[in-house]
Amino acid sequence: MQPIITDTIRIERLVESEGPLYPLQVLLPDLDESVADEHRAWLIPRFFHPETRLLVMSLHTFVIRTPQHIILVDTCVGNNKHRPDFGDWHHQRTPYVENLNALGITLGDVDFVFCTHLHVDHIGWNTRLADGRWVPTFPNATYLFSRQEWEHWHAYATDTSHPDDPYPPPVRQVLRDSYQDSVLPVVEAGQSQLITDGHPIEKGIWVEAAPGHTPGNAILRIERGSLHVVLSGDVIHHPLQVVYPEVSSAFCFDPEQSRQTRQKFVEHYADSNALILPAHFATPTAGRIVSNNGGFRFVFRS
Repeated sequence: MQPIITDTIRIERLVESEGPLYPLQVLLPDLDESVADEHRAWLIPRFFHPETRLLVMSLHTFVIRTPQHIILVDTCVGNNKHRPDFGDWHHQRTPYVENLNALGITLGDVDFVFCTHLHVDHIGWNTRLADGRWVPTFPNATYLFSRQEWEHWHAYATDTSHPDDPYPPPVRQVLRDSYQDSVLPVVEAGQSQLITDGHPIEKGIWVEAAPGHTPGNAILRIERGSLHVVLSGDVIHHPLQVVYPEVSSAFCFDPEQSRQTRQKFVEHYADSNALILPAHFATPTAGRIVSNNGGFRFVFRS
């Protein structure tokens, strides 16, 4: 993604990993496999890998710099995390910190970390391993968690007797483990702040609720002069969900609420000047939602 730069703000994308990740029907089980072939003209090669037939996705952090603050949005999977059921995520080693330093930012420079939700692939770099224990990666940062989101996952991690648990057993375990190693140490260090819908980070930058994918799922809105940017988190996982906004991912806690949130989001921002920055869209990532033959499509920013 090319940096977004104005006189008062700079937004960049810090990539932890990018490439073929999920079969279409694993991520979007309500879509037929033939959809990939129907849309191959624009899906290949950036968003669908034809040989493996896997959706191409990205795990990244958005880095926002203003004259007042440095803000990170979502912190990917992290290094050294114990994720035995999740392949490449298990005790992975990536140059995330080095790449952040290459942007001219040290760990101590970060003022805020905002997690759109508390899934494993959005909280990993909240903490790092130091002398055998997990400590906040960004020692001077305030970590912003939706209160509803935190209360849900705190209860989920400490009470394993959920009769209506929507997740399969390996996913249940990683959700609990990631809370313990990537959220709880931040709370115990006194660096977390529980926030609600509408919370302002600074003038022109605020949080909005977008529930469904998780109970407290949220997005970040930025309006500075003529610049209108929306960091949409996991409201939309893949560009196909702009074409089919009624389709929720397999990882949505409440698929029906997620569908309603996504449809409202797509309809609201269609044909507007809002630049959308989703959490998992592969390069070039940023773009706009436009009307298309009675539906919608995503047009990427050059």
